[in-house]
Amino acid sequence: MACRISELIIPCQDPHRLAAFWCEVLDFIVLDTEDDGAVEIGPREGFGGLQPTLIFSPTTEPKTGRLRLHFDVNATDRDQDAELERLLKLGARPADVGQTGDEPWHVLEDPEGNEFCLLRARLS
Repeated sequence: MACRISELIIPCQDPHRLAAFWCEVLDFIVLDTEDDGAVEIGPREGFGGLQPTLIFSPTTEPKTGRLRLHFDVNATDRDQDAELERLLKLGARPADVGQTGDEPWHVLEDPEGNEFCLLRARLS
């Protein structure tokens, strides 16, 4: 028997803001809000499905440097250019992590500066 990732914990300064952003990006919903201000989001079917939930945990520590882990996302119902436009309208920003400009992906940052990549392939 192997393990499966069920939750990813993301420390952040504004859990509600990041939860709202990532709910829009991933078509997730808020599953739970804890007394300490943590917000859990996930697929509409809830915890335990094929996709892990994301827990935005409050911290007062600022983000410093690049993340050791980042998300790669793929559009599901549009091409990469249209999805890039949508993500930028949601509040994502282009990020420079040393790419050459020839990559088939776009490096972006969420509203708190966490890097993620928009890949070219469309997933169904």
